[in-house]
Amino acid sequence: MNAAQKTIAAGLKVSKSIAAVELSTGALARTPAVIASHFEPSPLLLVADENTWQAAGQPLAAYLQTAGLRFETLMLPAKPKPKPSVELAGRIAERLSAARHTPVAVGSGVINDLVKYAAFTTGQPYLCVATAASMDGYTSAGAPLSERGFKKTIQCRPPKAIIADLEVLRNAPRVMSSWGYSDLAGKIPAGADWILADELGIEPIEPQSWSMVQVNLPDFLSRPLDVARGDGDAIEDLFAGLAVVGFAMELHGSSRPASGADHQIAHFWEMQDLAHEGEPVSHGSCVAVGALTALKLYDWLLRLDIENLDIEASLAHYRSLSQKSDDIRDRFGSSEICSRSIEETRLKYVDRESLCNRLSRLKACWPQLKQRLRAQILAPGAFSEKLGAAGAPTSSAAIGVDSRHLRQTVLSALYLRSRYTILDILDDIGLLKDAVGTLTAD
Repeated sequence: MNAAQKTIAAGLKVSKSIAAVELSTGALARTPAVIASHFEPSPLLLVADENTWQAAGQPLAAYLQTAGLRFETLMLPAKPKPKPSVELAGRIAERLSAARHTPVAVGSGVINDLVKYAAFTTGQPYLCVATAASMDGYTSAGAPLSERGFKKTIQCRPPKAIIADLEVLRNAPRVMSSWGYSDLAGKIPAGADWILADELGIEPIEPQSWSMVQVNLPDFLSRPLDVARGDGDAIEDLFAGLAVVGFAMELHGSSRPASGADHQIAHFWEMQDLAHEGEPVSHGSCVAVGALTALKLYDWLLRLDIENLDIEASLAHYRSLSQKSDDIRDRFGSSEICSRSIEETRLKYVDRESLCNRLSRLKACWPQLKQRLRAQILAPGAFSEKLGAAGAPTSSAAIGVDSRHLRQTVLSALYLRSRYTILDILDDIGLLKDAVGTLTAD
């Protein structure tokens, strides 16, 4: 058993939902045996798009036919790309409910999230056939979907079993592996955000889910050039690293082990339907730039003399919930994004006295907090080099976002989640706009 397989085995031990992960060359041929072992006999519904059908659906169908298994297909178009929305997932759920098929997701991020939600709403276990090492959601319980334009992570159930054929993963477009690398690299600033919340007594770190993600993260990210080349061992390790993140999210019951300001920034662009050169910008590319932006903000924060923070000066920038709500309305208008952002902001809002106490705690714990943050993060330049080596974007300009758009994104992303991040600490000390003002698109 190699390191990747050991990582998967350790994740399976803590999962309450996932019974099997077949990560190997030729795993696709084992699909009928996995179905026989872990699913009730029933017709299958293979959900794919035109690209994922070519990548894995056709050979899967041949294996199923040889094994005498009955199946139907639900083919989504490759262009325009299917949107990860509650509405589209609902249509898949209607198809499942009508015939009580066992759902099989043949694809990566969007396909898996759509089927995950559809299977959950119909009360059915599902099988996932992975087609790329492109994201961490294969093993997670969460389905990041948009509902009336607002992207949120909906707690569902992970697949009961996952088939990840290394030949399929290696043959995926190289850019998709860079998306997976970026999604995994985002755990660096996401971990720093959790450290902030832990040190300030807002959300304590849960040791097991933290260690599952963070202890081996440097190793998981150590071979960006090999990922870009499509090296088999590097892709196997990347998939295992992404999978263990999903296991950690299932264990913790939320995406906190994996998601922070990097994903808030990414989700804002996704809700804007960000496109560049005529193509939608992928989640992984948005996360790459979001993570790099978060690390630039950390670099700015760590240069401040927080031990001598003037609390009264910070409190002069204090905004009431009403004032923050007005700012949200100015940014988002009368939309679902607006109402959801007001609710998320309300959940993390503290009154002036509580903020004063938080800032006093921040000053007192800063030497220790600063040390923990420095041990967690990478310098923006070093992080950018890793992204570039993996084939991921290294600037917002690379995804069509200029400096003004970038700054407005970060200021708006503050409101999208109740989760405490680098955006919140900068807002608490009254310097978010100053920090954001230093950000540029290159």
